[in-house]
Amino acid sequence: MLLVVFFCTLLITLTTLIHYEVLRALSARLPSLNILNRTKVLVAVFATFAAHILEIVVYGETLFLLAKYFELGSLKGPTELSMANCLYFSAETYTSLGFGDVMPVGSIRLLAGVEALNGLLLVGWSASYLYIAMERFWIVGGKDPHR
Repeated sequence: MLLVVFFCTLLITLTTLIHYEVLRALSARLPSLNILNRTKVLVAVFATFAAHILEIVVYGETLFLLAKYFELGSLKGPTELSMANCLYFSAETYTSLGFGDVMPVGSIRLLAGVEALNGLLLVGWSASYLYIAMERFWIVGGKDPHR
């Protein structure tokens, strides 16, 4: 269980840093890009989406590692433990979707709870950032200086 707590702490730190760096890079580079302002919003959306995918993969790979090699639990459902199932479960958990067709058993249940909370915070952070990007770059009824 202590190993799972260690990995939970590590993953919270790693995914938060990934997210921070993506949003920081966007904040620094978007204003100077020589593209339409509305296109800058699309760049921000796709970059934050890519960050979320990377974070889901990090959680999924760690779940697979802890279940298969450290034997700290498993996923129960219609199929066996596999990387694909771990990635599916991770996406389902990170987004708080929770279909319930695949469920963790053993100590890795803690990782699932932490991932759901971390995903909720990071999705909220992205929404806040994208709202600010829309406010800054989405020109409606006025002139777009890059048009």
